[in-house]
Amino acid sequence: MTTTDGYNVRRYTPERSTWGRLTARDSVVRRLDWVMLLAALALSGIGTLLVYSATRNRTELNQGDPYYFLLRNILNTGIGLGLAIAAVWVGHRALRGGVPILYAISVLLTAAVLTPLGATINGARSWIQLGAGFSIQPSEFTKITITLGMAMLLAAKVDAGDRRHPDHRTVMEALGLAALPIVIILLMPDLGSVMVLVVIVLAVLLASGASNRWIAGLLGAGVLGCVLIWQLGVLDEYQINRFAAFANPALDPSGVGYNTNQARIAIGSGGLTGSGLFHGSQTTGQFVPEQQTDFIFTVAGEELGFVGAGAIVFLVGVVLWRACRIARETTELYGTVVAAGIIAWFAFQSFENIGMTLGIMPVTGLPLPFVSYGGSSMFAAWIAIGLLQSIKVQRPVSA
Repeated sequence: MTTTDGYNVRRYTPERSTWGRLTARDSVVRRLDWVMLLAALALSGIGTLLVYSATRNRTELNQGDPYYFLLRNILNTGIGLGLAIAAVWVGHRALRGGVPILYAISVLLTAAVLTPLGATINGARSWIQLGAGFSIQPSEFTKITITLGMAMLLAAKVDAGDRRHPDHRTVMEALGLAALPIVIILLMPDLGSVMVLVVIVLAVLLASGASNRWIAGLLGAGVLGCVLIWQLGVLDEYQINRFAAFANPALDPSGVGYNTNQARIAIGSGGLTGSGLFHGSQTTGQFVPEQQTDFIFTVAGEELGFVGAGAIVFLVGVVLWRACRIARETTELYGTVVAAGIIAWFAFQSFENIGMTLGIMPVTGLPLPFVSYGGSSMFAAWIAIGLLQSIKVQRPVSA
């Protein structure tokens, strides 16, 4: 379609949708991005082994059962895979109509964390306890709802053929949609999740074709916001100490700098090929705190060495590469924007998690997607994979 000003715009035509034209030879299964899917499965499989290695001897965590975390992680992966299949089955376009409801549920759950229903773990009030040892971290699912919600608003007029890029009013509405849950999460405080959400917002705006003035303005506002947060004392003391330890690794090596120092020792001791799975002295000796979650990469570095750790980075790169390919090839702006938000989420969170174990990024408590233990993180990551697969599967078929 061509507008009166001579520009071509994308327009999705339902009558040519993939679902309406699939044949036996061109089925949903055949159209899936199997390279991405296998890479994500490999990450989850490696993560399961690393989680087992990090927790099998931790009786204070595993309730005396060395297989406790192993079985739960397998269960989490299975549920996550089921959610990915459901996302493909429903389709990202069908979810578009239900985004307002999903967004409202997400905001309510996130706000519930600040009520007596919320639970504090490692200094952050980010969880809701469900009983029987299960909990949910709503901020993980907020990454999905913000991506879908902003994409729905920013792409509506473009995909309909009315405009070639979002207008200023639409951008303001999208930013308002993202601002509410971000402020709530900042009050927890969960600075790591806020950082991821801000990166998602910037990526979504860039992919939508919004004016560069918005990007520059948000970056400037972000810098000003960081200064105000620091000056007004919004951050808790433990978060300030983490940044201080990042700026000065030698600061209090037995206190705030302990995690980072032990992580470096564990990774450095692995050498090229590592000490062997289940044979890491740092891991077996339980020297690295939160090793099954935030610092899971240290298990890979120590027991699998540079080769194993490099394999994890490679697999994350494969997932991002295939996601970029899906974003580039889709013919609707909505799909492109959703994919861009997921790419930014996976890329930044992986870089931050691995970087903090190496001492090149501050400790923020972000899990490594697909690898770290945690049900909410695993479910959200696999739902994102399902959305990416849906974007590829539902790409209009040429005549």
